[in-house]
Amino acid sequence: MVEKAPLHATRTANIDRPPQRSLWSSICIIGTCTLAMIASIVNNTTVSVALPTMQHDLHIEQVTLQWVVSGYALSSACLLLLFGRLADLYGRKKTFVVGSIWLIAFTLGCAFAFDPLVLDVLRGFQGVGAAATIPASIGTLAHSFPPSKARAVAFSTFAAGAPLGGALGFALGGCLTELTKQTWRAPFYLCSALTFVSLVGAMYSFDADEPSTEPDQRVDWIGAFLVTAGLVLIIFVLGQGEVAVPSQWATPYIIVLLILGVAFTTLFLVWQHHLECIHDIPPPLMKISLWTRAKGKVAAVMSIAFLNWCCFMGFNYWCGLYYQNFLQLSPLDTVARLSPMFVTGVICNVIVAIFANRVPMVILVVIGTSLTSTAALLFALINPNVTYWAFGFPAAIISVFGADFVFAPGTMYIASVSAPHEQSVAGATFQTITQLGTSLGVAVSTVVFNRVEMHQMLKYPPGSNSDLNRDIRLPAYHAAEWSNFAFGVLATIIGLIFLRGIGVIGHRTPPKAGPDTEAPSANRKT
Repeated sequence: MVEKAPLHATRTANIDRPPQRSLWSSICIIGTCTLAMIASIVNNTTVSVALPTMQHDLHIEQVTLQWVVSGYALSSACLLLLFGRLADLYGRKKTFVVGSIWLIAFTLGCAFAFDPLVLDVLRGFQGVGAAATIPASIGTLAHSFPPSKARAVAFSTFAAGAPLGGALGFALGGCLTELTKQTWRAPFYLCSALTFVSLVGAMYSFDADEPSTEPDQRVDWIGAFLVTAGLVLIIFVLGQGEVAVPSQWATPYIIVLLILGVAFTTLFLVWQHHLECIHDIPPPLMKISLWTRAKGKVAAVMSIAFLNWCCFMGFNYWCGLYYQNFLQLSPLDTVARLSPMFVTGVICNVIVAIFANRVPMVILVVIGTSLTSTAALLFALINPNVTYWAFGFPAAIISVFGADFVFAPGTMYIASVSAPHEQSVAGATFQTITQLGTSLGVAVSTVVFNRVEMHQMLKYPPGSNSDLNRDIRLPAYHAAEWSNFAFGVLATIIGLIFLRGIGVIGHRTPPKAGPDTEAPSANRKT
């Protein structure tokens, strides 16, 4: 007598196995997820190129200007894990659709802001929508494309959305800011339109949500509170420490909030470890064992992504301000100088799509991080009296290598060591790290800029004959880029030391679920 397979095992196999789909359906899914990534990044880069115009229009102080950028990245980073879990449990398509509608609403709200505080708050609410759409996109791609060359193409194309969104945001943001009556408000209309198109694409192309196969479908709300509170407080302190009254970093409320932020984050990690070890309470929001998989190489990949984004986004932030505030160039002239980033971004992602399953991951990552850090180095040494082609042009060419060569391989690697039911959460963890890198990189470089500027001002008391812009501001811009360079160099060193032995990542057999899951053999193919 033949024994029947358990019903749960049959349902799991059917749900985890992606359905057969046509080429057109595959293209639509990849295109929709990539457009969602582009829209998410455009929401940051269009703002970056319009910052000087916003600063003048809304009378925003230099030291608080970073919150227009960091508010979006902060809320997105803090909620990615929660929405990744919700997407895995209740449906990636539902999460994507709701997140897109939310993002459209608050993006339009930013276009009508007339007060700096209101704009900062709306930017924070914007990030909630991105926190829902991005992990849902990663989970959808991981489920729709099993380990194969198709998955490599899907993830490299999705990853292309980051640098392409960056270049597109700079280009269109600069044009709209300078050429339209709405100036800095016009880019928010653009972001709303991009999100709307991706929403329509998801409703048409995404597979219907299937019931989750997890036996315990409760949500770790305690963990969600701890990680959100901890990260918000830490990033808030980094952003406000320079302007806190009366003693800056020594101001009592800054010290208290920093201690609370570190405490909440530590409690989150302890709580997640506790939940993973005890199986009769809600599953953890983020498995601590994920970081130790593949003998700790997952932690190395996460660290490299974090540091690389500190470098890349910090470089972009100060690069735009250098051109517009220091050299007094228009947004359109700034776009022209940054336009090589777009071409390089396309080329880099073609390279990743072709070579991800041929070249060891360590080579791609180390090349990417070293080139991005070199771009920051060029601006740390830039001489405003020298032609653009000596410093600005090569920096624009090589700056996006890190984003392309880290994001796509990193996303594929994290997917390869994650079980099918945790793809969105694992992808959200990786995204959280990159978003935190964005916030921290801008915050730290802003602190460095302000401290060097204050030190330079002491050298030139009022009434001296110094050129305020060149003698005081230029060393501050250099120092900010030196801090970005340091982030990139550290990422390169970690890659050289800890990523050896991973091999290629294009074709991998997904692991079975379990806290001790390690990356499969690098040379195994399906």
